[in-house]
Amino acid sequence: MTTVHTLSSGSSGNALVLSTENTHILLDAGISCRRIEQGLRQLGLELRDLSALLISHTHSDHISGLGTLVKRCRAPIYSSIETARGLQYRIAGVEDLLCPFSQGVPFHVGECRVTPFSTCHDAPGSTAYRIDTEEGGFGFLTDSGCIPDGAREVLPGVELLLLEANHDVDTLRSGSYPYYLKRRILGDEGHLSNEAAASFAAEAAGWGASEIVLAHLSEENNTPAMARSAVERSLAAAGFSPRLTVAPRSALSECHVVGAGCRR
Repeated sequence: MTTVHTLSSGSSGNALVLSTENTHILLDAGISCRRIEQGLRQLGLELRDLSALLISHTHSDHISGLGTLVKRCRAPIYSSIETARGLQYRIAGVEDLLCPFSQGVPFHVGECRVTPFSTCHDAPGSTAYRIDTEEGGFGFLTDSGCIPDGAREVLPGVELLLLEANHDVDTLRSGSYPYYLKRRILGDEGHLSNEAAASFAAEAAGWGASEIVLAHLSEENNTPAMARSAVERSLAAAGFSPRLTVAPRSALSECHVVGAGCRR
């Protein structure tokens, strides 16, 4: 069985765990090492059980716990070449653990085949992932101002998709954020809106996704209800009804099982 749990998902910190019988991958470390350990223990795991870390990019809400983590866990760290370069500047002791990859070139971590692809974000080498196991495919796409070309090349056929739905456009525009920050978030290298997520969710459902998890919701400019409503409307209009959930911002999520959605 291949399972996915988010430990935290939002503007203040992101991390998730994908597990097979013998392989455990931590994707991003944007919360404290203590919180990562607590989340792992809720899943019956310890830091020493991690097979590898995958890092999406170097913004603090994705790597803030990594400095302490590398002192206590010596699992290899996979990232794009540009992200690896940034990690070397930011985190002492990380260099010997880094396993830089080229975008679009698959590699293996234990029982998992990992295919990275570039996102449209204001961090050099920002990356999304497809992870395939015997049970099926899991797609991870957050921190992108628009849907990248690689998503339509790599993600068709995934059964489980974790997809950013960061903000409601009207709420962001009328909110208290300064103009420069609104412009950044709304730009092509910012974050996916509910509407963009809704459109792509319908595409993914058409490719066979049986479960979609909405993630990385802004605390200021979105709510789970708004994100879910936008995506449900798009899916219904397209004639699809995959299982749809919203990842908690700061708590361990329910268990998402790759390939199980089609059996519900």
